[in-house]
Amino acid sequence: MSVNREELRGKTIVITGVSSGFGRGAAIELAKLGANVVGAARRTEVLKSLEEEVMNEGGKLKTVTCDVSNVNDIKKLRDTALEKSGSIDIWINNVGVGALGYFWDIPIEDHARLIDVNLKGLVYGAHVAMEHFVERDRGILINVGSIDSEVPLALQNTYAATKSAVLSLGRSLTEELNLSGKKNIKIATIMPWAVDTPWWKHAANYTGHKPRMAAMDEPQPVIDKIIEACVNPKIKMPVGPIAGASNFFHQIFPEWTERASAKIAEYEVEKAAPMPSTTGSIYEPMKEGTRVEGNIKERMKKEDS
Repeated sequence: MSVNREELRGKTIVITGVSSGFGRGAAIELAKLGANVVGAARRTEVLKSLEEEVMNEGGKLKTVTCDVSNVNDIKKLRDTALEKSGSIDIWINNVGVGALGYFWDIPIEDHARLIDVNLKGLVYGAHVAMEHFVERDRGILINVGSIDSEVPLALQNTYAATKSAVLSLGRSLTEELNLSGKKNIKIATIMPWAVDTPWWKHAANYTGHKPRMAAMDEPQPVIDKIIEACVNPKIKMPVGPIAGASNFFHQIFPEWTERASAKIAEYEVEKAAPMPSTTGSIYEPMKEGTRVEGNIKERMKKEDS
């Protein structure tokens, strides 16, 4: 979908998770489209460089160091956006940490951390956004989920559970908006397939192998879908043909789709090069992985050759 610059020019848009991946890409693209972007992430130095990059291209970006699992950080993010523009038009919850492996092999502390970030952090962001939107009687809340929101994937157990909650929350909020007559407030859930971003490097990993997945998508279609949701939000927005097909078949053949996706996940892990267990960046951010792309597909080609 082509987005007219004028549709987003001057809009104040809050987006979390902008230090890498499609959060970073969306922040840059939205700033280019003339939006006043307020971006958040944990890595202060990366945020500063992102501000400079956007400013050098003529865009507007204010950044806030923020851990979304801390409700006070989320309130600070909201207050910064309101101080900058007086109101918020669009709030994009775009943070998701992962832990790969069999459920019982992943330490319980890691499961709890995923819930703190992926679910509680998203609820914190959604709540401050919805309070503001209801007061204004308009706004768009965009939650970045996953195809895991519809199709639970083996070896991504608690991550998949949190992403399922993302879609469920969006559906519940949509019904509540309908009941209360708030027709000018919209909810969107972005649902990509596996994407070649630094997420895989940042995930905790207890599989014994480097992370990978079949037929990874490039980040740009997800970035485009996030921007589309800023002007045409829908409760379910699968990204790409694989996500669309998975979403479709899961509604008709749920057990078959889940078994097939599990076999794919298992097969891909077994093909990958070995690596020791790691907590990745789920507790503390790492220096690696500051771009939109993750270069996972490049490594996969070498492993497959």
